[in-house]
Amino acid sequence: MPEGPSVRKFHHLVSSFVGQQVVKTGGSSKKLHPDGFQALWLQDAQVRLILHFGGGGFLVFYNCQMSWSSSPVVTPTCDILSEKFHRGQALEALGQAQPVCYTLLDQRHFSGLGNIIKNEALYKAGIHPLALGSLLSPSRLEALVDHVVEFSTDWLQGKLQGKQKHTQIYQKEHCPAGHQVMKKALGPPSGFQRLTWWCPHCQPQLSSEGPEQSQLSE
Repeated sequence: MPEGPSVRKFHHLVSSFVGQQVVKTGGSSKKLHPDGFQALWLQDAQVRLILHFGGGGFLVFYNCQMSWSSSPVVTPTCDILSEKFHRGQALEALGQAQPVCYTLLDQRHFSGLGNIIKNEALYKAGIHPLALGSLLSPSRLEALVDHVVEFSTDWLQGKLQGKQKHTQIYQKEHCPAGHQVMKKALGPPSGFQRLTWWCPHCQPQLSSEGPEQSQLSE
């Protein structure tokens, strides 16, 4: 799944074609026939189709899933890189009695947040991936959302400048403090399991006795 910064970079590159008319098509798609785009106007860009525009440029979509949509499919209030991102809704979702690593990857609440952002934000916030959101204090949840937005924004800016993003915990054997990192596929019982990296020392597990009362390291 492409993460928000990658999709945003794509959006930045293709935004100049919005408002132009398709004058020629090419490529192949199993779901949508390219000829069906002839004479249509590109109204918005959301992230093997080739669209040639009247202005002389063209767009190529590859290795992606396409479908017809009569309205935007992403709600700006849940887009972590949107100016309309609603922190209150995000905090309410995180406060549920389920592991925060599950909630972070739920695109209904955190659109554009992928596995890299999940791992890095949890490490920066010092939160164990399996910590129940209902046991975390409001300030801890606020800090987690801050790290999600900050890391995503910095990553996007780096991409636009051609810089490579360096991670602190994702796919690492040791955290920046030198502790051994744990790795395990985590996810909802009936959902997709994603590899998760965390430091048991820097991200201690919460006990189930109550919100932030005591912490136990794995």
